[in-house]
Amino acid sequence: MTRTTTIAVLGLGEAGTIYARGLAAAGARVRGYDPFASRSLDGIDRIDDLARAVDGADAVLSLVGGASALAVAAPALAALRPEAVYADFNTAGPDVKRGVAALATARGIPMADVAVLAPVPRAGHRTGVLASGDGARPLAELLEPLGVPVETIDAAAGEAARLRLLRSGFMKGLAGLVIEGLGAARTTGDEEWLRGQMAAELGPGGADLIDRLIDGTHRHAARRAFEMRAVVAAAEASGQPADLARATLVWLERIAGEQSG
Repeated sequence: MTRTTTIAVLGLGEAGTIYARGLAAAGARVRGYDPFASRSLDGIDRIDDLARAVDGADAVLSLVGGASALAVAAPALAALRPEAVYADFNTAGPDVKRGVAALATARGIPMADVAVLAPVPRAGHRTGVLASGDGARPLAELLEPLGVPVETIDAAAGEAARLRLLRSGFMKGLAGLVIEGLGAARTTGDEEWLRGQMAAELGPGGADLIDRLIDGTHRHAARRAFEMRAVVAAAEASGQPADLARATLVWLERIAGEQSG
């Protein structure tokens, strides 16, 4: 008889909920832990104790947000058996991923630094991911049969996060250009004309991409600003100019500030 894979999902925000539901529908036994989320999820075993949530799991997927990644990893790893895989899916920088990996190594647990390469709502748990670290290959072996496309790279934890930052700088910079350009065009009544020009340059699907860039930026401005700070730091550390990265961060912080004000 085929053994059912047990997965603990830590963090049931938008992405965590999508992964939990998708993996459960694909045949996994899924446990969910999030002390700040109150809604119940069909097919998900909600457990209100972190240690019990991860105990006996084959893999733990951390989707708690980059700012909380290290704080959650320590108690989760302390309760995890050595045969399991700890996968950090958070949009944190390489230093955070290396910190989580160090905690995992101290416990003898393989850790996968996972970079999600597209917005999760678009393809659900089938969104492509890039994974590095000693847990990358074991994680792929667990998740690929459940429909998660995992590209592994033979590199230490932190490398997948570093590559994601390169992509994030481009995508968030593109969103900033779109928002700024359309804002300027709106003041002269030319927004629809410019939107059409942008869509044509972006090729097939350009109009939908513009909508996603604008909607995603406004819905997740605070989280993306956190990630963009890591992009700026990485760009500056490379010795290359980071002018556009810093400008993109200004836009994200402005939008986040308007939303919280």
